[in-house]
Amino acid sequence: MPIVALYAALLALLFVVLSLRTIGARRRLQVAVGDGGHRELQRAMRVHANFAEYAPLALLLIYLVEVASGPSGLVHALGLGLLAGRSVHAYGVSQAKEDLRFRVSGMALTLMVLIVASLYLLYRHASGLLA
Repeated sequence: MPIVALYAALLALLFVVLSLRTIGARRRLQVAVGDGGHRELQRAMRVHANFAEYAPLALLLIYLVEVASGPSGLVHALGLGLLAGRSVHAYGVSQAKEDLRFRVSGMALTLMVLIVASLYLLYRHASGLLA
């Protein structure tokens, strides 16, 4: 089984947790559509949406690194980096009194995964190692 499957499964579970938190906030605040002007719901929605914006592309790139015969250590590092980055970011942005260190470090980890995976694939392509 591909290594990326492990990280995809773990990230999917994190996505479910973020979904349930948003649904719970909607129920508690009785808001079916939009945020109803509630800061708590705005935060939950943004955490959920931000995850949905970054995780799929990063997972795709990690998968392509693995398919391109990337070293298993690199694939694990990218997967762990993405999982940690998205978790730390979600925690930080979810806090009413946000500590920006969590948001910044979570985004830095996520962006690093995107950059490293992209550079690896570009290198393999430029070297003629990708068909």
